[in-house]
Amino acid sequence: MKLIKSILFYGLQFTWGLPQNLAGAIMYLLQRKNGKTERFHYGIVTYIDKKNFGGVSLGVFTFVCAGRSEEWMHDTCIHEYGHTFQSLLLGPLYFIVVGIPSFVWCNLPVFAKQHKADPGHYYKLYCESWANSWGSYFAKDTFLEEKYFKGKQNKA
Repeated sequence: MKLIKSILFYGLQFTWGLPQNLAGAIMYLLQRKNGKTERFHYGIVTYIDKKNFGGVSLGVFTFVCAGRSEEWMHDTCIHEYGHTFQSLLLGPLYFIVVGIPSFVWCNLPVFAKQHKADPGHYYKLYCESWANSWGSYFAKDTFLEEKYFKGKQNKA
């Protein structure tokens, strides 16, 4: 059964979700020598040493900042794994529905200022709270830091 799930998961990711997985594969090839890479369930996480970087998911490829606390890395991997499943559902619409809104929400100075003042603010955007819910559900794991769930999360 696990083999069938894997075939379906990767088959859909690399057909229906090809645009973001292609971008992720290119970024992976460019970054893999610069950081540690490991599996996270069905995904591949590459830790990169880049200041002022949090994380990004491009299909099955996730990139997170190295050198942060264990709790931060644990929670960020779960969150980014949620984006992996959004990619699976949305396919070529992922960039429009999740990628662009997430990028703007993270990087526009007016929003970045709010996120800095209240770390939980970032997860108020629909696609970010959705990533938290799905990440916790599909990883069968819970967040360690409250900012990710504000008192609510899926029980593994």
